[in-house]
Amino acid sequence: MTPEQLKTSILQLAIQGKLVEQRKEEGTGEELFKEIQKEKKKLLEEGKIKKQKALPEISEDEIPFDISDNWKWCYIGEIFNHISGKALNSKNTEGVLKKYITTSNVYWDSFKLDNLKEMYYTEDEMEKYKLKLNDLLVLEGGDVGRAAIWYLPETYCFQNHIHRLRPFFNVCIKYFYYNFMLLKNKNLIGGKGIGIKSLSSGALHRIVIPLPPLAEQKRIVEKIEELLPLVDRYEKAWTRLEEINKKFPLDMQKAILQEAIQGKLVEQRKEEGTGEELYKEIQEEKKKLIEEGKLKKQKALPEITEDEIPFEIPETWKWVRLGEIGFTNIGLTYKPTDISNDGTIVLRSSNIQNGKLDFSDIVRVKKDISEAKMCQVGDILICARNGSKKLVGKAALINLEGMSFGAFMAVYRSICNGYVLHFINSAYFRNALLPETGTTTINQLTQDSLKNCVIPLPPLAEQKRIVEKIEQLLPLCEKLK
Repeated sequence: MTPEQLKTSILQLAIQGKLVEQRKEEGTGEELFKEIQKEKKKLLEEGKIKKQKALPEISEDEIPFDISDNWKWCYIGEIFNHISGKALNSKNTEGVLKKYITTSNVYWDSFKLDNLKEMYYTEDEMEKYKLKLNDLLVLEGGDVGRAAIWYLPETYCFQNHIHRLRPFFNVCIKYFYYNFMLLKNKNLIGGKGIGIKSLSSGALHRIVIPLPPLAEQKRIVEKIEELLPLVDRYEKAWTRLEEINKKFPLDMQKAILQEAIQGKLVEQRKEEGTGEELYKEIQEEKKKLIEEGKLKKQKALPEITEDEIPFEIPETWKWVRLGEIGFTNIGLTYKPTDISNDGTIVLRSSNIQNGKLDFSDIVRVKKDISEAKMCQVGDILICARNGSKKLVGKAALINLEGMSFGAFMAVYRSICNGYVLHFINSAYFRNALLPETGTTTINQLTQDSLKNCVIPLPPLAEQKRIVEKIEQLLPLCEKLK
């Protein structure tokens, strides 16, 4: 149950007579209603209020639920004298300037009175529209149905989009305030359902409300105000839990990838060899490719220092640089005039969505493209430059042939790409490289930063088992979202 649902439940129980017990000695709602009507008649005779159009009998269709036997259903217009505020008229300059409140000043049981506006009021209008302590204000415009009780000593006036309710006889104003809160919470005022979408004077008068005895009204309010602070505490805990729940899948994903690159996700097996042996095999293959002219000789990368090693790894693993075990290249530059419907697909940042290739927004380029700028199946496509730092470093495996990649992208090619992809997706990779990538205009992963990035290298067979385990666990994280 959400905090708002809990609050609504408390208010619902309150106005159904289920929040506090009924006491015979406190009388009945009918008796209180008669006293109210008696006082209303007296005020009419004294000319203090105007006679209103008689309200009809409340029909059974208007009664939403059962109430206690000693309560009575009645209309708001039978309990309160009501007026709407004065409308602003620029031509009206009679009287004196007086501050007035608008719908923007009224909040649930509170007021924000900064930058109040002024309009002219005559003496009669001042008397008619000034606010008194315990006036119940209900919004006709703005956030329709929002209510507050005037508790300030200042005698401000109020505009026409605010209803002022003043009881004919002594009642507990706060009880009726909570009734309006309930109606609002249930979208029965200003909502999208079958309830009141606007709040004209006529609609306000005909709001049906249960009337308990006065003493019970007060006890209901006391109980509500005893419980609502507990709802506030519940809301804080709920919000914190929601934040945890929202973060948990991502935190779990990060933890899985971190365990993977630290050699803690699967067991090590002697028969699978070592990272050192795999490293030597890769260097021999690289040397062969250089001799065959298939790969350009690269500048030797520096030895890895102790300061660069962030955590311990299994004895069978080896710390290496990405540039030592793979090949990296930046993408294709092209002109707007090179774009053609029958050209080669050029992959961009938008083509990586949720770690997968996405072809819903593709660009094709018609020009000569070197082999070095063409993707191979199994390559890792990386967003190397982007105006948004969050997007830099996102990556996906290439699963189709015949595509190129744009200048803001990079590819990484290695026999270890399944494992390397998850390494790139790890929090360690982002924390290690991206803090150094920001400039005033663009964020980027340079070729040098990629090549020099240190990575723990397991034996190839263990890499495959790590990837299998990751791909088994990550979908479970998605289900938690």
